[in-house]
Amino acid sequence: MTLQQYVGTPASLPFELPDRVLINEVGPRDGFQLEQSIIPTKNKVEIVDALSRTGVAGVQVTSFVRPQAVPQLQDAEEVMAKITRQQGVEYAVLVPNAKGAQRALAHDADVWETMLSVSDSHSRANANRDTADALEDMRTVVGMADEAGVEIIGGMATALGCPFEGRISYERVSSVVAAYQDMGVRRVTAADTSGVADPAHVYGMSSRLRADFPEIRFALHLHDTRGLGLANVIAGMAAGIVDFDSSVGGLGGCPYAPGATGNISTEDLVHMLTLMGVQTGVELPALLAVSRDQVAGVVNHPLESALSRAEPSWVLHPAPVGQQLQG
Repeated sequence: MTLQQYVGTPASLPFELPDRVLINEVGPRDGFQLEQSIIPTKNKVEIVDALSRTGVAGVQVTSFVRPQAVPQLQDAEEVMAKITRQQGVEYAVLVPNAKGAQRALAHDADVWETMLSVSDSHSRANANRDTADALEDMRTVVGMADEAGVEIIGGMATALGCPFEGRISYERVSSVVAAYQDMGVRRVTAADTSGVADPAHVYGMSSRLRADFPEIRFALHLHDTRGLGLANVIAGMAAGIVDFDSSVGGLGGCPYAPGATGNISTEDLVHMLTLMGVQTGVELPALLAVSRDQVAGVVNHPLESALSRAEPSWVLHPAPVGQQLQG
């Protein structure tokens, strides 16, 4: 059965869906960074190139983090030098500080993504400094990006909940957005770092941020720790968000968030949006091939995505003959 035959005319919802959603693939950085066994550079490059050909809007390739802190990404320079860039795909790197920015200057990324924690406790655990100090350090990074002509995305870890402090107030989150805006940053990503957010909270936070900061383009970075990741995507779309991070295979997680699993899966996200009639530009069969044939082959554990275990909804199977169906 084809998708069109299966879906027919998608049912209406009590809010307007966007015509199109932009998907930023973060698996090669956020997903790979927590893998225990070192993934060979050759495989990383092949996976980045394959993901780039699926139709995603962007790929977060790697991070210029201190190699001793994240050994998995110690080959950042080599990976950036060897990838084959596709026209229309935005290639991003995570730049944690000024030293990382200095390394990134030589590698012509389209975007530098920064990341700091909105909550002080998570910031101290992740970066050994409070949020206010982290913001001051980011001013240097943003200045370097401006001078180099590189766009900045301001990341906000724990914006939708902290594993140590719980729910973060809107005032706290909006103060970080205001600081980014004061630096000249016009793209900001709010992250549910430990997967504690729910749809009502995502909708409320996203709606208020978009209303109060109309010049900022907001994205959501969601985790599926408690099975609410895709529901939170729908809540984000209801609030007008059209930019989402996701990770092939659902890889990733936060080392400072106990029990945190990976990001929302790119293939599961594309599958859901396809069923709902929202365009992504991503070819699901090509994406599934990357996930099942390449990514699954370089990690030593099962993938987190639902589509690593099941076919898309419109793939039907012959009914058993002469057997009583159970369940």
